[in-house]
Amino acid sequence: MSELSNKKCVPCEGNIPPFSTSEIHKYLKKVDGWEVKSNNDKNFYLTKNFKFKNFVESQNFVNKVAYIAEEEKHHPDILFGWGYCEIKIFTHAIKGLAESDFVLAAKIDKII
Repeated sequence: MSELSNKKCVPCEGNIPPFSTSEIHKYLKKVDGWEVKSNNDKNFYLTKNFKFKNFVESQNFVNKVAYIAEEEKHHPDILFGWGYCEIKIFTHAIKGLAESDFVLAAKIDKII
């Protein structure tokens, strides 16, 4: 995981194809506890659920994720409430996954 967390997210303008399933599985081994799912359009994304003791801990975590997302210029979808946070990551420009998605996941994991 540290290998990915030391990299920077690279802005994507849609000029690359999304990862194939074999590339996804290769990178999935480098992050801890993230799942790959697909939406109704069959586009892949990363997701992970985090548990906390209360709302304030969830909010503090979300604020740290937001700081990293701004630094990396790569913004996940975040759903949170009392004692939980769900993060969803994908590259909008290619409607799928790229290395930067896994880099962001590794950086988020370092928060905990």
